[in-house]
Amino acid sequence: MDPTSDGIRGERHGSAPVPLSVLDLVTVGAGRTATDALRTSVEIAKLAEARGYHRYWVAEHHSMPGVASSSPAVILAHLAAHTGRIRLGSGGVMLPNHAPLVIAEQFGTLEAMAPGRVDLGLGRAPGTDGATAAALRRTDRLNEGADDFPQQLAELTRFLDDDFPDGHPYGRIHAVPGPVQATSPGGVQSPHRPPLWLLGSSGFSARLAGTLGLPFAFAHHFSAQNTIPALDLYRESFRPSALLDAPYALIGVSALATDDENEARRQVMAAALNMVRLRTGRPGLVPTPEEAAAHEFSEMEREFINSWNANVIHGTPDQVRTGLDDLAKRTGADELMLTANAHGGEVRLRSYELLANEYGLPSA
Repeated sequence: MDPTSDGIRGERHGSAPVPLSVLDLVTVGAGRTATDALRTSVEIAKLAEARGYHRYWVAEHHSMPGVASSSPAVILAHLAAHTGRIRLGSGGVMLPNHAPLVIAEQFGTLEAMAPGRVDLGLGRAPGTDGATAAALRRTDRLNEGADDFPQQLAELTRFLDDDFPDGHPYGRIHAVPGPVQATSPGGVQSPHRPPLWLLGSSGFSARLAGTLGLPFAFAHHFSAQNTIPALDLYRESFRPSALLDAPYALIGVSALATDDENEARRQVMAAALNMVRLRTGRPGLVPTPEEAAAHEFSEMEREFINSWNANVIHGTPDQVRTGLDDLAKRTGADELMLTANAHGGEVRLRSYELLANEYGLPSA
């Protein structure tokens, strides 16, 4: 299979070092609603499509007031209705939270809605705290879900391909929409199938993605210290497959561009305060820059923020460009997926526009 034809390998535009994409956490700021956040997502997706960003992913999170992306498939269906070319996908679906058949059906439906432009990115983390994961999975044996990830992945793949072997308990079960429709009398099936991506923040998924010959997405935006070791492991483990003949890795990057350097710092501090609260068991809406400026940070909080913000590329467009160019060179990533975290949707939208202008990405 030619990976370019299936949308895995993106096209580099303008002076960007590699293809650029968008990761949307559908963040909800204080004083804003989930409706506001989802409207912003539509606006960013339309901008991204018009300006040559390659793909647009949303990530599964639960029980976090400031992140309205608990249902990736629902959001992606909404975005599909407002776009026509850009690839849409999950970054990712947390597979242990779901029955593989359900995910095969959801993404088969998305593929039918937006043929040839759907990605299925999968992770093995819960995307939430342990108690919420237990409620999602209706079990408190959470380790089993992570340990069973390769088996769940294999099952999902067989549902997507409709190729369980004879005698398998699921041999007469079919994910619909899916390949079974082509074998029904008069059936015609789309030639497309959502390509699988594995997501990770450590070496487990890197090695598994390489062994299976799948594309790999690494969460540099919250696990920067593991980025290069994980990418090295992925490349060393890679075995060619029907999907890919060579490794392809993207990394998620926190990047925020503003017209003014000081404004970038204000916005980044607000997002960092939100992370402090999340990491200390107090998740909430993303605070305003004014609230962050008035907050009295403890010494421990400041240490966390300094460490966190060291991996957030922020500033004026030329400053962010320098940081992204350097990161692409250091990691050898094949694609950069940018996530702009800020209180207001207009700030996030403006960041993607500024970077498109800075790199000379095409205009619609």
